Amino acid sequence: MQFSLDFPFAYGQPDVSSIFRAEPEDFKVDENLGFLPLGEGEHVYLHIWKRGENTAWVAEKIAELAQVLVMDIGYCGRKDRHAVTTQWFSVYLPKREMEPDWSLLNSDSIKILSRSRHSHKLRRGDHETNSFVIRLRNPNVVNKSSFEQRVSNVFDQGVPNYYGEQRFGHNGNNLVEAHAILVEGKRIRDKQKRGLMLSAARSYLFNQVLSARVSANNWQQLIEGEPEAYPTAPLWGRGRLTSSGECSRLEMQVLDAWPEWCNGLEHTGLSQERRAIILKPSDASWCWVDQDIELRFTLGSGEFATTILRELTILQSSVKTEAAGV
Repeated sequence: MQFSLDFPFAYGQPDVSSIFRAEPEDFKVDENLGFLPLGEGEHVYLHIWKRGENTAWVAEKIAELAQVLVMDIGYCGRKDRHAVTTQWFSVYLPKREMEPDWSLLNSDSIKILSRSRHSHKLRRGDHETNSFVIRLRNPNVVNKSSFEQRVSNVFDQGVPNYYGEQRFGHNGNNLVEAHAILVEGKRIRDKQKRGLMLSAARSYLFNQVLSARVSANNWQQLIEGEPEAYPTAPLWGRGRLTSSGECSRLEMQVLDAWPEWCNGLEHTGLSQERRAIILKPSDASWCWVDQDIELRFTLGSGEFATTILRELTILQSSVKTEAAGV
């Protein structure tokens, strides 16, 4: 079974291609918690710089040094390996005297930036924003003014707030697994893995509804029956759909094609929620650097930089995206 990840573009399919992540420094991400650690509590907070290392591997190294289980390590989200990133980790160490020498983690690819303590473990989505600096190399731009106008439109008007392809796994494999769970009754003992698969299914249904709004060219405007003061689409789960009228009819027309997925998600304990369908970066700017273009912008927790990039250029990269979301 295959699931299409070719979601419609808001500004038409790009006619420019660029080299993406030729080296780790081409993709920089700084994670912002949005709050300051209290300075006391049972969890040690480590602010870490890393280059070319994935989040799970760093978490394992922290657990090894602290002599705790990997499950005692918390973080807000996975960051891509082929990148230069800063992010926060928490370590459950209730006894202060057990704290190790954190400088032993330092290497050419990992640096401890700061350390503090706080009252709770970091969990997925606990951070407020991620700030990006992305260098796209050698874009084959024919009409420079047209391309620059496209960049301005994306930054000024935003893009459809799709979940990025990394949410769905390599070649959409997470969706195949989700189908097996929701439709075929497959059991997965690993709760974290099962949660990721179900999240992929929920995200895919959201993208299907958003795709319909993009195709109808009404994704940037409120339509009759919207339950919020801004355009949204459902994250499916237990409970009554909060939209009505035209909005509800559009959503159900799409979701009626996925009855087994909807029923399955309702029985997993997930609650009905809504998510904004417009993704508009903040602090956005761009400039030419020699023959390359450098983009700077900030996104909220759970928003995808690749969703911005796909509207600008066809990305040419041999690097597999690892993050489930940043």
